[in-house]
Amino acid sequence: MLSVRRVALETLVRILEDGAYANLALKEAASSVEPKDVPFLYALVNETIARASYLDYVFAHFCKRQKRAVRNLLRMAGTELLYLDTPAHAAIDEAVKLCRSIGKRDSCGLLNAVLRRLDRERVALPPLPEDPVERLSIRYGVPAFLVSEWIAAYGESEAEALLSHPPIGTVVRAQYPFSTEELKAALPAPFVPCSLDPNGLKLSVGFDLARDPLFVSGKLAVQGEGAMLICRALGDVRGKRVLDACAAPGGKTAYIASLSENTALLSAWELHPHRKELMDKAFVRLGVHAETACRDAAIFDPAYEETFDAVLLDVPCSGFGLLSEKPDVRLHKDENAVNALTETQDALLAACCRYVKPGGVLVYATCTIVKRENGERVRAFLSTHPDYTLEAERQLLPTRDGTDGFYYARLLRN
Repeated sequence: MLSVRRVALETLVRILEDGAYANLALKEAASSVEPKDVPFLYALVNETIARASYLDYVFAHFCKRQKRAVRNLLRMAGTELLYLDTPAHAAIDEAVKLCRSIGKRDSCGLLNAVLRRLDRERVALPPLPEDPVERLSIRYGVPAFLVSEWIAAYGESEAEALLSHPPIGTVVRAQYPFSTEELKAALPAPFVPCSLDPNGLKLSVGFDLARDPLFVSGKLAVQGEGAMLICRALGDVRGKRVLDACAAPGGKTAYIASLSENTALLSAWELHPHRKELMDKAFVRLGVHAETACRDAAIFDPAYEETFDAVLLDVPCSGFGLLSEKPDVRLHKDENAVNALTETQDALLAACCRYVKPGGVLVYATCTIVKRENGERVRAFLSTHPDYTLEAERQLLPTRDGTDGFYYARLLRN
């Protein structure tokens, strides 16, 4: 097997340079290292992604140009020096060895010198700009428009707290007919009950969930508390016809089934065939009965007009509510990309609102903290759809609610 740092470097190149999704790239990379090294692989890659912008800023003061492989070696070793528990001599020595092993022998001297300087000057690194938007954008590697919006909405201190918030941790729940009380008794690791959804159990320490009998048998599902609250926003759907219009990977559909004690008549649509296939497999494991289809929910189908008592519209979004869980969310998303997403979100609302029966409910949801994707979309929709009324909306924040940054609005069709 390759060394864990060699695999981490190759994975970082795929994510930072080639645009691969971190979760998929890491899952593939984990099979190339010893099982005992997998936690370090995940920590090193995810932390390097989160710190890359700031480290690039620091290293630009030390040396003007770096080749691509050396740049990512510097990022990775800099992360070990400043943010992980690796002793300085080990982080530098391993980086130089890796540089030599990948055929960049002529860059070893530069790499060694820059890392030693970083180690010496770690308490006196180049100061960040005084402007708060520029400072936080560089420090946390997020676009300036997001920092500006969060400062305007929550203040500079709270904006930085959101940007620096640690991962929420793993939350699990029981899948009906297995009960929460039965899961509490059966879990092989300590946990803390969640405060917002009584079915959520936050693990205090991790274990191999994917191989645990509770998971394999479909008694246990992994799902954040924010996602669970979105499902609850639909209300009591027992015996009712429900559509999850952007359903994959299927966790919310599964929780709706569980909350309804498998009495809801479920339809689950997904645009991409490979994601529908993953969703179907999850439903088999969890014992969820749903009519699934590969369908573009943004294109109205008159066959389903006024068919559903409740529609969940968990739209594609920028994902900026998941920064601590998915550090690569901060990559490759500028303001233009977010504006393009709002057009998709409007199209989905315009089509899916027509599937709700009079008196029924439409829940619009995202996993972001960006007003133009959340409340602004809902108000734009309401301005052209007088047959709908806003009953409730909520922006969940990691700093305030202890969940990832989800948003939902419950809309009633009059």
